[in-house]
Amino acid sequence: MHGLSDIMSHAGLSGYAEVALVLFLLAFLVIVLRVYAPSRRREMDEMARKPLEDGTSPSGPGARP
Repeated sequence: MHGLSDIMSHAGLSGYAEVALVLFLLAFLVIVLRVYAPSRRREMDEMARKPLEDGTSPSGPGARP
């Protein structure tokens, strides 16, 4: 009787794990480069100040008309 670990080790699925790891690392690098790109600095600064801005018209679920 073969155990599950024996069956899985002989199934030849290790290539899929390696491909998944490479895809994950590529996606992670693309996201990091896009977030920290110097060309997006102004946009990121604007988004960072958004919560501190005073709005003239309140909006949201608790706002009164």
